[in-house]
Amino acid sequence: MKKSYRFQKHFTLEEARALLPKLRQLFRRLHRHRDAARELEAALGQRVRETGADLGGAEVSELIRHSAALMEAFRQIQSLGVLIKDIDRGLVDFPHLRHGEEVFLCWELSEDDIEYWHDLDAGYAGREPL
Repeated sequence: MKKSYRFQKHFTLEEARALLPKLRQLFRRLHRHRDAARELEAALGQRVRETGADLGGAEVSELIRHSAALMEAFRQIQSLGVLIKDIDRGLVDFPHLRHGEEVFLCWELSEDDIEYWHDLDAGYAGREPL
């Protein structure tokens, strides 16, 4: 009888490591657009509070552009087959088979390499060294 898994795609450690440069690039782009959108949103919110006026124009268009770019970077990360666990930290899990058991390889943007894994239900606190 064939074993049933939660995930269709399982990354080898080499496959996951090969994605790190792309993930770094995408998370940096996502963070750049997120930060710009937050700044614009705060400025526009302040203007609404001060004037009570409806807003439009270049700043609103720029906010929409940054929001769309942020969502596109998010979608591109998801399309790689990883699970995004924390956008701010750039934390992702890669479905992986370890000794025949389904687990996650765990990596975050501040780390140089993938050095940890955890059970599917353990989360970040349950990380174990590879």
